Amino acid sequence: MRALVAAGFVLVVAACAAPEPGGTAPSRAPAPQGLKIEEVAGGFEHGWDVGFLPDGSMLVTERPGRIKLVRNGQVTPVDVSLSDVQVRGEGGLMGLVVHPDGQRFTACYNTSRDVRLVTFRLDGTKATKVKDLLTGMPSNPSGRHSGCRPTLAPDGTMFVATGDIAQPRNPQDKTSLGGKVLRIDPETGEGARDNPFASSNNADERRIYTYGHRNVQGVAFRPNSDQVFSSEHGPGVDDEVNLLKAGANYGWDPSKGGTQNRYDEDVPMTDLERFPNAIPAVWSSGSPTEAICQAEFWNGKLAITALKGSKLMLFTLDDAGKVQNVSIPEELNDKYGRLRAARTAPDGSLYITTSNGSNDKLLRLTGAA
Repeated sequence: MRALVAAGFVLVVAACAAPEPGGTAPSRAPAPQGLKIEEVAGGFEHGWDVGFLPDGSMLVTERPGRIKLVRNGQVTPVDVSLSDVQVRGEGGLMGLVVHPDGQRFTACYNTSRDVRLVTFRLDGTKATKVKDLLTGMPSNPSGRHSGCRPTLAPDGTMFVATGDIAQPRNPQDKTSLGGKVLRIDPETGEGARDNPFASSNNADERRIYTYGHRNVQGVAFRPNSDQVFSSEHGPGVDDEVNLLKAGANYGWDPSKGGTQNRYDEDVPMTDLERFPNAIPAVWSSGSPTEAICQAEFWNGKLAITALKGSKLMLFTLDDAGKVQNVSIPEELNDKYGRLRAARTAPDGSLYITTSNGSNDKLLRLTGAA
């Protein structure tokens, strides 16, 4: 491995990861040995997410609107009706999470009307729709900034990372589900009872955990901790890793306080002048961006895939959640192209998908991180 030491990274981390006066940038990481990569399966097209089943097999979503079952390296299409999936640009079939009963899973996808969460029941290689869990998440006809990744929290609630669909008012509008991290009941789709805006008269506001986001790609729960982290795409600069605080604003506002209707991407990712109480990122890419994607804890570190950067980034955090260093495994650095999904399996290994558009891979990582 090598530490990430680009000048832009050091400058930004000094500001974001150590906000106290006199703080220092994270140090370079040591170089652990023994990382092993196994190509479990191939032939995917934009593999978007991975879910683990009780028998050791896996479900993999593909953005064009297909779900594949992977068992012992063999890939079988799941018989499921996804005729309402709209595949355009960044949109299509996206995130997936398997429910604790091991029989149901919830997938997130664009339709012609919205982005929605739909729960299915799996029986062998056939999946039957159970219900629309949550509808009405905003969708851009081009698919831009669609989000959308569900993840089950240790407390049993479902967190959902959403995009702002490149509409300027969505991130700061608490009646919109775009540009948010949602926290919902996985059985009903309603906001969790102890959510920060649970007393609101608006059902969508009751679902919001955090707001003021641009295009959240993943949410990760730190083991043995109450800390929740998100990974988020920046515009031309400043991809962000955020430590989420219930009810907090993360400061993205391309409407400039509602004063303009165009999507102004020259505003800061975290606008502390307009929103002094907004929460700064614990890490920011500076320039150029990496197009960081899914976040997952693995071997004690926060592992985040990168699309444009074509790498896996491993963040070492202190007890407070501040970034101490970032390292990049050479074994994955620009070796497999764009990396998207990252999910920790029950056996402790890390599964990653590539997202190059043809013959994409499902990778399994073991060994030291």
